Parts: sequence; structure tokens; C-alpha cells
Amino acid sequence: MGMAFSAKSYCRQKYLLGIAGMFYSVALLLVFLGSGLSLCLEKIIGHSGIASVLSSAVFLLVILFFYYLLSLPLNFYSGYTLEHEYGLSRQRVSGWWMEQLKSEALAYVISLFLVLSFYWIISSFPQWWLVVSLAWVVFNVVLAKLAPVLILPLFFKYKKLEDEPLRRRILDLAARMRVRLLDVFEIDFSKKTLKANAGLTGIGSSRRVILADTLKDKYTHDEIEAIVAHEFAHFQRGHIPKLIAVNALLVMGLFYIIFRTNAYFLAVFRLDSLAQPAGLPLILLYFAIFGIILQPLEAYVSRVFEREADSLALKSIGKKEAFISMMEKLAQQNLADRDPHPLVKFFFFDHPPIDERIKSASRN
Repeated sequence: MGMAFSAKSYCRQKYLLGIAGMFYSVALLLVFLGSGLSLCLEKIIGHSGIASVLSSAVFLLVILFFYYLLSLPLNFYSGYTLEHEYGLSRQRVSGWWMEQLKSEALAYVISLFLVLSFYWIISSFPQWWLVVSLAWVVFNVVLAKLAPVLILPLFFKYKKLEDEPLRRRILDLAARMRVRLLDVFEIDFSKKTLKANAGLTGIGSSRRVILADTLKDKYTHDEIEAIVAHEFAHFQRGHIPKLIAVNALLVMGLFYIIFRTNAYFLAVFRLDSLAQPAGLPLILLYFAIFGIILQPLEAYVSRVFEREADSLALKSIGKKEAFISMMEKLAQQNLADRDPHPLVKFFFFDHPPIDERIKSASRN
């Protein structure tokens, strides 16, 4: 009862913080645009004599810096205080700050590349919304390939899995499920959180299985095999390209809406063009609002794929008891909301709730 209450309390706070974060972001962008601060900042940077490309870089740096400062109390409570309060992390505050520094630096570099590319495209192509959409898809595919090689090592140390019997079992499972792997790796997840996780990441020659070190002491090989089989099932069912296709359609729709409606909102906020630095918060506002609107749809599609992956994983390994016991352990270790309110599930859950997944496995 105590653990169930703790999980409910933890998840309730995460939901509230998630809702607060979404609407807080929208409010900050509206204030920044509506008050004229965006235009004022552009003029200050423009009068400093900085070259046009550098002025965009400086503008982006300033707004990201102030957004981070204004969001810091919420982020610190959600990412550090709450996790320690419920015993889900032993990370030191210095480690949290170091991760924040690396995350924000990486976010700035990626954002700057995207922003400058966007400015170039809208100034070069009349139907820029279509070109931007295609470029967005290409960028995400490239990022998925490079992430395990260039980005993941910035935050975690990982090495080839030393448990040879488990490594061999996973490689054999990959062969049976026709998944080509580079290898199986273990990451030091415990330096950040005591939650458990595993994943199949990368594309083509960079594809690899990554196991959190928080799995090894609490889960049997059968249970870990069940986790990995679920990830392989996503690959076998083509869920990753399907998700990319769904995302591409949604992004294309969003950029088309921006293309058709931006003139009106530029006038409302006294802006001349999306290509000017002061127009950047307007683009971010579009993304923030449409992110809120589309989240239930994206969560629904993801839940459908997760159910398919569960079903195929069970058929592939034939170990119902291991799958169910793995789910029970994950629910306890991660303080999962096992049976959320339907509205909570509709908006927040990109996986079926744990109790639903266990019931489905029991019927197979």
C-alpha cells in the first residue's frame, strides 16, 4: 500500500509539473512577443554592429539563456528535488548542474544549426514549408544515427556488456528476430537515476542494444531478454520508420499552417518577417501550442505500437512469466502509475499502463 501510494503521489506531481511546464512555456513566449521584448532585443543586437549571421546566433543565445533562467526553479524541482524526495536518484547536485550545462550547450548548437538552416530556406524557396519539412525529416534520421556515437557518450559512459552469457543470449535473440546489431552495451545509468531502462538505438551500422546498469542486480536474464525482445519487436514491426512518417506528416502540416497564417500573427506582434531574429519566438510559440494539441494523438499512436511490440516479444521468447515479473519490477523500481485515470492516460501515456500490459500478457 505504501509503495502504491508513493507511486501515485510521485506520478501526480509529475503530471502537474508537466502541465505547468507546457503552459508556462507558452506564457513566456506570449509575454516576450506581446511586450515587444523580442523586437527590443533584436534592435539592441542590431545596433551593436554584429554581422547578421552572428546577430542571429547572439539572439538565440540570449533568449535560450533567459528562458532557462526563468524555467530553472521548475526544472530543478522536477529533475532533482522530486527524484531525491522519492528515492529515485542519488545524483549529486554538482552532477545535475554539469548535465544541465552539457544539455544546454548541445541544445544551443543544434538549435542554431536548425534556425540558420530555416532562415536560409525561407529566403531561398517560395514554397519553403515543404523544403523545411523534408529537411526536418532528414535531420532527425541523421541525428538518430549519430546519437549513440556522438551524443550519448556526452552524458553516460558505456562499455561492451561484460556478462558474456547475457550478451550471447541477446545476440542470439537478435539473430532469431532478424535484427542486425553492432553489439550490446551497458551504460552507467545509476549515476543519474535509480530507474531502470533499456533500448535499441542507432540506425544501420550504429544500431546497438543499450542496457542500464540498474537492471543487472534486480532482473534475471529471462526478464532482461523480455525487455530486449520488446525493443527488437519495434524494429521488426517497422515502428521506427512509421513513427518517422507520422512525425513527418505532422511537421509538414505544422509548417504549412505556419506558411499560411504567419502574416496575420506577424502583424499582431508588429514583426516584419519570420526570417528576422525577433520572429523566432513566434515559430517557437507555434511549436509549443501544436505540441500540446498533438500530444494525445502522438501518445495514442505510440501506445498502439507498444501493444504490438509486447505481443510480438511474447511470441518470440515464449516466457510469459518472465515478461510479467519484469513488468512488476519495472513498475516498482520506476514508481509507475499502474492504473491511471483515462484522461491522464489519454494525454500523458505513450505506453499502455503497466496493469494493462500485464493483463494483456496474461491472456496470451
